[in-house]
Amino acid sequence: MSDELIDAAMDALAREDQAAFDSAAAFLADRDDADRVLMEAATRAISGVWRNGWQPADVVRIAARRLSDRHERVAADLIAWELRAYARATVDERWRDQLAGLAATVWWKGGYLAARRARDGAGRLVTVSCVLELLGLLTGLPRLELLGPPPGVARRTVPARPHAVSERTLTRVRGLLAKAESTPYEAEARTFTSAAQSLMAKYSIDAAMLDAAALEARPGGGAAPEGVRVGIDAPYEQPKAVLLDLVAEANRCRVIWSRELGFATVLGFPADLSWVEMLFTSLLVQAQTALENSGTKKHGAGRSRSKAFRQSFLSAFASRIGERLAEATAAAVAQESAGRGADLVPVLAAREQEVEQAVERMFPNLVSHRTRTSWDREGWAAGRTAADQAGLGTRDR
Repeated sequence: MSDELIDAAMDALAREDQAAFDSAAAFLADRDDADRVLMEAATRAISGVWRNGWQPADVVRIAARRLSDRHERVAADLIAWELRAYARATVDERWRDQLAGLAATVWWKGGYLAARRARDGAGRLVTVSCVLELLGLLTGLPRLELLGPPPGVARRTVPARPHAVSERTLTRVRGLLAKAESTPYEAEARTFTSAAQSLMAKYSIDAAMLDAAALEARPGGGAAPEGVRVGIDAPYEQPKAVLLDLVAEANRCRVIWSRELGFATVLGFPADLSWVEMLFTSLLVQAQTALENSGTKKHGAGRSRSKAFRQSFLSAFASRIGERLAEATAAAVAQESAGRGADLVPVLAAREQEVEQAVERMFPNLVSHRTRTSWDREGWAAGRTAADQAGLGTRDR
């Protein structure tokens, strides 16, 4: 009976019949086996999305985007519940990192519905409806590109990621970027971010040279391009996606934006991917701070900054950052080539070609679209000025 009520609720959601959904949810909430049946259904649904290429952070992100913060919390809980059944060695390290970032744990004792209801201060029907709505979302998600092994895939060994950036290096880089974001002094921000870039640029080039040597010694050796998904949140998703694309391009990575799903897939080599994520996050913080400072001003008529101003500000910020990144990257490669007494351009170009081939394999039907946006002259000028003042975690030294 409970399974039939879940099916009825899913059918009602598909038909957008709110009355029928409410009725099925109410009947289910009154049943003693609702907790068990819902958790079993959630486990099956989550296992299904793993096979379709989704990862924990993707599921939680889409739950927040399409439903609500409450659904986001429930999604994290149910993911932790489903993943508890797998041996640690059969869960990719990146998935474990995502769980830690989401703070997703099995925190409750006994029945989940009662525990979630108590934590939220909500009624049983509200909690049951929330789980049902999340199930409806999960069962309708599209298939994604597989970026790594799903959980439960047995492996004889669990090797470290090839040329993965050490935690010590990442901690130093994060600390430098945090200082760059928090200081009110532009000169200090530039110093901190330049130091961070020096660390990551050297690591990236070292990894490229090691891979080139491994390939020469043994065909098929060395690292291969990988993929990560980066959230692109509203508002002003378009200039944010452009900023990510420009950051990725400067670091020999490629971006494919899935606008309706709220994320972009970034393909590249491991060390470069780590840096792209960190730099993009840091630049977003700097752009938002500059925009807020600019947004406190008024036009002559006393009106607040318009949406067109803010959109143009962020678009110009991204455009100018892209120019600075291209210049800084070229300078960094030239400096490293001189210091090593070797031309790095062919090695780095070969890596870019490998990334392009990975894009073609993973996204064979990729279509490009021209972006359009509203334009505000003052916003564009302010955005370029802010970009000139931003501390770059790029290849400027």
